[in-house]
Amino acid sequence: MKAGDFSKLIKLRLTFLVTFSASISFLIGSKVNGVIDWKNWGMLIIGGFLVTSAANGFNEIIEKDLDKLMKRTSDRPIPAGRMTTGQALVLSLFMGIFGTYLLGSLNPTAGFLSVFSLLLYAFAYTPLKRKSPIAVFVGAIPGALPPLIGYVAAHPKIDEIALVLFAIQFVWQFPHFWAIAWVLDDDYKLAGFRLLPSGNRDTVSAVFAFASTIIMLPVSLLPTYYGYGGIYVGVVSLILSLVFLYQGFMLMRNRDIKSAKSLMYGSFLYLPVVQLMFLFDFIGKV
Repeated sequence: MKAGDFSKLIKLRLTFLVTFSASISFLIGSKVNGVIDWKNWGMLIIGGFLVTSAANGFNEIIEKDLDKLMKRTSDRPIPAGRMTTGQALVLSLFMGIFGTYLLGSLNPTAGFLSVFSLLLYAFAYTPLKRKSPIAVFVGAIPGALPPLIGYVAAHPKIDEIALVLFAIQFVWQFPHFWAIAWVLDDDYKLAGFRLLPSGNRDTVSAVFAFASTIIMLPVSLLPTYYGYGGIYVGVVSLILSLVFLYQGFMLMRNRDIKSAKSLMYGSFLYLPVVQLMFLFDFIGKV
């Protein structure tokens, strides 16, 4: 098996982003405790990476026949015939079990949430993608759990800070995924995926995407509102949210792929910057 095939099986870029958000939240939780255990931080990164990789592996096993139909996924190792379903299953099971063990050894709650996230993503969100646009809402739950898992791995209590971290990533996913769904709608329809709110590139879907950027603005300011972050994270979050809002408005006005791409690329920048600013500002206040 080539490294490139393994990278595609686990969706490396997505897995990296998920692991990054969990690692930032772990550091925030650690500052609440007053000390950072770098060994545990490393275990969280490895465990989170493995569990996320396993979820993506199960996703590709389930969708192997559908992936053959889409241009962007036809070269994945299973539909391309470079990896068998059995090989992918063994790899995914190993990663899921070992990753859950690592996270569970840090904190039972982190272990439980990681199993719940994996199961919800692979076995609820994945099949729902062909049935209803509600799949985006269902998928946003496991998608927002990594920062919660990272936080409770360091600070074993689901408190206000944990819920704020969850809320930011949960709401962020709607403009993020609807922008992606708009860009890839033609390809998605080849596999029967229904991810846009109306099922089509139209005004209704664009309005939903724009509305989600409106909601993102106050949610991004929650760290400052509750006093966990200061002026820096507040200002940066406000500026990024206003840019995000503008990009969502342009999609609603133009209803074209170019505007959707702008919103999509904006989302890639938005989340890590806001999370990093939350961490830096929080460290400065503690």
